[in-house]
Amino acid sequence: MTETASVVVIDDDEAVLDSLRVLLESEGFHVETFERASAFLQHFEGRLPGCLVTDVRMPDMDGLELLQALSARGPMPPVIVITGHGEVAMAVQAMKLGARDFLEKPFDPVDLMASIRKSLSGTATAVVADREIAQRLARLTPREREVLEQLVIGRSNKGIARELAISPRTVEIHRARVMEKMRAESLSQLVRMAVAAGIDPDAT
Repeated sequence: MTETASVVVIDDDEAVLDSLRVLLESEGFHVETFERASAFLQHFEGRLPGCLVTDVRMPDMDGLELLQALSARGPMPPVIVITGHGEVAMAVQAMKLGARDFLEKPFDPVDLMASIRKSLSGTATAVVADREIAQRLARLTPREREVLEQLVIGRSNKGIARELAISPRTVEIHRARVMEKMRAESLSQLVRMAVAAGIDPDAT
């Protein structure tokens, strides 16, 4: 990665674009911003940025449709999806379509910078071997497995509590244990491992 690495940000919220531009330029990146995914596709016809950061919910063309369009063109740049609360299921679909990572709003700028740097250097979150994932899943109790499945669906702690008829505090405890047993450093890494293991929100 070089100080002039190119990062494109797509979000229909002008305030978000401005804040991310300031953040990324302060870190030495060349930044281009777009309010529409279609405008980005037209502008970057035939070339790719070093890294793409995109919102998932946008008018005209959403983040999932953007990923599909990029995939149809050929090689894709590293894509980081930023998503609002309750949209984890959409982020899971984005990862299936080739996104490297996702961050829930409001996210810590430090986390975004770390994800971008990993993507640009080609060292995005390591893919754990299927056998190791299976071993980690086997350590989960039945209730912890249920909580994991609910997380992949995209439910909040309160939503999981209602679905499983347990308290939100109990969900928090189970969620922490799931993260520990699965050795996941972030929700996106946990989701990545769950998807690799065949835990699909569409099937739960």
